[in-house]
Amino acid sequence: MDAPFHLIHSLRSPERLYYARELLHPDPGVRVSLLYTRTAPDDHPRPAGRLTSADLDPPGAACFVCGPTGFVETAAELLVRLGHDPADIRTERFGPTDG
Repeated sequence: MDAPFHLIHSLRSPERLYYARELLHPDPGVRVSLLYTRTAPDDHPRPAGRLTSADLDPPGAACFVCGPTGFVETAAELLVRLGHDPADIRTERFGPTDG
């Protein structure tokens, strides 16, 4: 890892990039990777697609995964397959509300 903190942000398209100023120009020591799942900007280094193990850092760091249940389960499984200790993976799920 080349930064103490690596944020991997998965989003559908560039129009869904909230907090763009902060994410596109992070503070020193923060690395941000944007993973577009449906439509990526033309100049983006990664084609659109779902999260894969190639997008993740090797074992050796605490991991925090937040998102809808399906995403969280997939990301946590990929991290474990890469060799991350399950005890170092923290998860938080969210989804639609009934109100």
